[in-house]
Amino acid sequence: MAGLELAVAPMHRLCKKAGADRVSEAAAKELAKALGEIGIKIAKEALDFAMHAGRKTIKAEDIEIAAKKVMGR
Repeated sequence: MAGLELAVAPMHRLCKKAGADRVSEAAAKELAKALGEIGIKIAKEALDFAMHAGRKTIKAEDIEIAAKKVMGR
């Protein structure tokens, strides 16, 4: 699957850390796609926070706040 932002091997590891014995290549690719989409949403929110603060640079705290907002924590 071309165009994935995230590597597939770490997706296999994440699934195994979650308790899976086996993970298909298609499942790992789908997880990479989903996490990439979530990451873009978080990055866009973080950019909005940075710009609102008068900065061009996204800081760690922007990501923290954006992740909480996007993931509903």
